[in-house]
Amino acid sequence: MDAGSDFSFSGLTPDLIANALASVGVDPTSGLLALNSYENRVYQFIADDQKRYVAKFYRPARWSNEQILEEHAFTAELLAEDVPAVAPLVLDGATLHSFEGYRFSVFPSVGGRAVEPGDVDQLERIGRQIGRLHAVARQGEFKHRKRLTAEDHVSASLVTLRQTPLIPDNLQSAFWAIAEPLSDLLLETDFSGFDQQRLHGDCHIGNMLLRDDLLTFVDFDDAMTGPAVQDLWMMLAGDDRQQRWQQLDALVSGYEEFCDFDERETQLIEPLRGFRIIHYMAWLARRWEDAAFQRAFPWFAEQRYWEQQVLALKEQYAALQEAPLELRPNFNF
Repeated sequence: MDAGSDFSFSGLTPDLIANALASVGVDPTSGLLALNSYENRVYQFIADDQKRYVAKFYRPARWSNEQILEEHAFTAELLAEDVPAVAPLVLDGATLHSFEGYRFSVFPSVGGRAVEPGDVDQLERIGRQIGRLHAVARQGEFKHRKRLTAEDHVSASLVTLRQTPLIPDNLQSAFWAIAEPLSDLLLETDFSGFDQQRLHGDCHIGNMLLRDDLLTFVDFDDAMTGPAVQDLWMMLAGDDRQQRWQQLDALVSGYEEFCDFDERETQLIEPLRGFRIIHYMAWLARRWEDAAFQRAFPWFAEQRYWEQQVLALKEQYAALQEAPLELRPNFNF
């Protein structure tokens, strides 16, 4: 199989990985530890300088070279402005390399612990770091990365879900009875009245590492252009509206130390959550032929998962009927 169409990475053997790294002067002296990454293939190793590195092999045909290089340039800008982010190393004068049809990059390995969800004190610190990231992001623009749109996240996802055989026959009616009206609402989302900027794009606590009070952003694979709130709303945890308001208040308080925040963007939080729910289902469906996905997400083909998704879609439809979360609500404490 040609590597350019090898979506299962079946040709990405340990020998090929070692030879690819050797081609850019990197000599692993340890074994290759596969890290949790499903879209790409990512391996940690120790090199002959006794330092830890990570090699990332990009999923074929997902991004163009220009899109990948634009992501790399963005992370380099962040580092130049002392915003902690993991950027690829420049090896042989380049950050993106090719070997036998596979494209790859090498990164320094950054350690740290996971961020705790919903911690109000920690959220203010996270807000400051996202504010610093956005202060740099607003100094330039993407020319090749995708733009956040309802058509890309919802319309294209519905096409995929229509075609997947994984939704059980006995749930088809119930699923589409809520998926279609929810999607109709989401497709009405209009970003035209909001400023657009460069974003991390997939800014959730799983893509942040905390070490010695230093918060580092990782995995800019989904960097895109869109409204600022896309990099903020995934920090909000739980279903209690008052708790989420407190979390949002702490997040924005920290954010505004470095960047202004358009409070109107809070009305986009629930639509963006709906985007993610539908897009995530479609993402799994598109990748289901990759055996790594079937091993990691076996529940995706189970009846119970789709029953839960019907409920999740109903809850999200109800959330869109409520007044948007506000930064200065009239709560009676």
